[in-house]
Amino acid sequence: MPTRNTKFYSFILVLADFVVLLTAFTIAYILRVQHDDRPLLTPVYAMDYIWTVLTMLPFWIIIFAFLGLYSASIYNRRLFEWSRVFVATFVGVLILIGWEFVTEKTLFPARLVVFYAFAGSFLLVVLERELLRYARRILYRFGRGISRVLIIGNSEATKDIIQSLANTEKSGYRVVALAGPKRLVPVESGIKQFPSVDTALTQIEELHVTTIIQTDLYDSEDRNQRILAAAQSRHIQYNFIPGEAGFYAGKNTVDVFLGYPLITIHQTPLIGWGDIAKRIFDAVISFILIVVLSPVFLVLYLLQKILNPGPAFYMSKRLSRFSDPIRLIKFRSMDARYGGRDAAIEFREMGREDLAREYEKYRKVENDPRITRFGKFLRDTSLDELPQLFNVLRGDLSLVGPRPILPQEVTFNPSRTALLHSVRSGVTGLWQVSGRSELSFEERIELELYYARNWSFWLDIKILFKTVSVVFRRTGAK
Repeated sequence: MPTRNTKFYSFILVLADFVVLLTAFTIAYILRVQHDDRPLLTPVYAMDYIWTVLTMLPFWIIIFAFLGLYSASIYNRRLFEWSRVFVATFVGVLILIGWEFVTEKTLFPARLVVFYAFAGSFLLVVLERELLRYARRILYRFGRGISRVLIIGNSEATKDIIQSLANTEKSGYRVVALAGPKRLVPVESGIKQFPSVDTALTQIEELHVTTIIQTDLYDSEDRNQRILAAAQSRHIQYNFIPGEAGFYAGKNTVDVFLGYPLITIHQTPLIGWGDIAKRIFDAVISFILIVVLSPVFLVLYLLQKILNPGPAFYMSKRLSRFSDPIRLIKFRSMDARYGGRDAAIEFREMGREDLAREYEKYRKVENDPRITRFGKFLRDTSLDELPQLFNVLRGDLSLVGPRPILPQEVTFNPSRTALLHSVRSGVTGLWQVSGRSELSFEERIELELYYARNWSFWLDIKILFKTVSVVFRRTGAK
């Protein structure tokens, strides 16, 4: 919710970034030209250098804006912001080098100036933004720049929003009143509760409300118009947040159709160019890994033939994107007699009703008697899943995504598993690296639905790095 305060903060960031970038380039020039006795590639006068930098810096600011560095949604996501700053400064330096090439005019008197400018820009911009973030929190702590909020609604989303905005020092919002049921007001929160919307609207000036958030539309159009008019007549901000999660999960686009606002709801942000980039990344990385790990594949294949007689690989029918069936490739870890039917049936035939119930609850068991000794080693080290790289290369799977489910699992919750498969299933995912091995099937679905609705390339990278850590430490979901 961009407010006047967040817009002002964005304006301050633009000015601060400009000054800091100019400082970084100036320091880079001084360090190499004035404090380094080695000869220069080409002499460049300081004023010419500074003037060119001043001319090019607006393009850097545009790059920062294009990457969302002046969007309110990034201000409290520190690591995400740092990664964007790194990309923006790298692209900015490339533009300067390209400018040199196209104009045939020398900007940098030495190659080391380029490195100093890049490193200095990244470090100083990160430092500057951390200082501004700290200063903003101090102002919030003293009540400066805070948006005082009246929330109107009676759904669970209303309660969730109240709780999310409770940390005023971080959010910049203070919920002062609720027009809705008393059960939604946290104990000892100091929030004034109004059972009637009309009564709440009469108290806007007294409570110094600067923002109205409505989460539920009323059946009466007149009542909805009174709420909007109350905000407009007092020149305060009005926001409508649909109480139904489906309206803000995934990726939404807003357009105009026949003069009316048209909201198109996509199941996942993984559409368009994001989907294409993810597929290219999967294909390139899986091919490299298959080539690099080919000796490991050969050794495991030979050991499988010696220690675990029977087929080296196990083909499991699973469902991936759009619930399309795929044949998942794994090194076989069970005795050759098992794995062809539902595990619960096989456990009951073994006389292990306890394991059948455990599997029906968690869709896995802690100590599976069907697994061979070598198979246990493969599972403990996650080496049994290496052949899935061929599934990734073929396009059946992604490196990161929801776990491919068994066909019979679709019937457990058809609507949710359908939404889950709006993205391609993955070799690893949010559930596998969560570190929580006692999740029920429904709880696992919740984690994977979060991934499908909130996908980002950065989230994929974090999951991949965490997967490496989990495999080496042998922790996480098994």
